[in-house]
Amino acid sequence: MPDTRPISVVFADDHEVIREGLVALYSSNPELRVVGQCSDGVSALEMIQSLSPDVAIIDLEMPKLHGLELIRQLRHLRHPTKLVVLSMSRDEQTASEALRAGADGYLPKDSPPRHVLAAIHHIIDGGVYISPLLPSDLLSSERRDAANNPLRLLSERERQVFHYLVRGVRPKQVASFLDISPKTVDTYRASIVRKLGVENVVELVKFAIKWKLI
Repeated sequence: MPDTRPISVVFADDHEVIREGLVALYSSNPELRVVGQCSDGVSALEMIQSLSPDVAIIDLEMPKLHGLELIRQLRHLRHPTKLVVLSMSRDEQTASEALRAGADGYLPKDSPPRHVLAAIHHIIDGGVYISPLLPSDLLSSERRDAANNPLRLLSERERQVFHYLVRGVRPKQVASFLDISPKTVDTYRASIVRKLGVENVVELVKFAIKWKLI
């Protein structure tokens, strides 16, 4: 007999208005049961481990623990919760990183609700969901050799710092989000500009625009 119970869901997003809106929207759907919400990566990790929801809808740019690191830790623990990234970014590289980290789905935040519901049902059935708003060959691209990836020279932490900096986040805020010291952020920033062959953060932003990373 098929399982007809509602799908349990947790929402993790540091933007309160967005998070509360998502919870209000999907709480009214009888197919879903929202069992929790939180505003940072550490709380998300604890909540997912505690509640073991069927699905967690998570942002990437969260304080205390970046979404990519959250995904990696849960996958390292072999936690069964399905993970869907709902992000501001339509950047193919960011989506690819999320999939490589172990996400089961990736959607931009401006996706219509029907796409989010489709993603939830698709991954519950064992699939990987890529938003139709993203390149159709993203999943196959993610599986190919990343030789042409402009960020291939950066470490994972450097990529996280890169994505914050090119979006205008101040170093002190980056430090807070990633739970590292401002001095460490400065060290990563210096390493990033050196590896990418630019002089400063302004040129870093131009680099990101050129490569369509923001």
